[in-house]
Amino acid sequence: MKPQLNLPVLYSFRRCPFAMRARLALAAAGQAVEIREIVLRDKPAHLRELSPKATVPVLWLPDGTVIDQSLDIMRWAVAQQRHHTWLDCDARQREQGEAWLQMLDGPFKQALDRYKYPNRYEGCDPMAERTLGRSMLAVWDAHLQHGQHWLFGPQPSLYDCAILPFVRQFRIADEAWFDSGLQLPALQGWLARFLASPWFEQVMVKLDPWTPEGPPRQFP
Repeated sequence: MKPQLNLPVLYSFRRCPFAMRARLALAAAGQAVEIREIVLRDKPAHLRELSPKATVPVLWLPDGTVIDQSLDIMRWAVAQQRHHTWLDCDARQREQGEAWLQMLDGPFKQALDRYKYPNRYEGCDPMAERTLGRSMLAVWDAHLQHGQHWLFGPQPSLYDCAILPFVRQFRIADEAWFDSGLQLPALQGWLARFLASPWFEQVMVKLDPWTPEGPPRQFP
């Protein structure tokens, strides 16, 4: 199967936070792709051929290279940018950001999953998992209390794009509690800016599921 456009192909799912972070980086870097929205219960055979794990996002480059980890797609997008620079970080910021990603994709994601879907885990206490998740959110809240809008200054970085989709998921689990009971105002303001931003709106446009017979769709 060949790309329908002369562009890299991104297999994506709108609500998946991993796919969301990849789309955020691609949009911020100004890197166009052919986007293929999937249905989780009916994944395209070509997606399975490209990546046996068959989870999104998957980026298929014109030279045949397959990138099937969201952070690797983000880093690839940053390397392609020509005129956009606000995803960039200096060495000190990258060191801090990478430490945050280890926390995010490890213990925070584990607590988030058990908080949102306690029935999937035997003996799970969702309130204990919520408390654990909040303790990690407090780390970002403390950092943001220095008066900056984003983690490393006045513009979003790769790390904002990587982390915020999962903070959004934490809020979705109980929006009323997050808004009134979380009591982390700097972090809540950070998420509110993200949700109100035009680049969030851009990456959350609803797309019809891709089929080989349908018209190709460019993103962004």
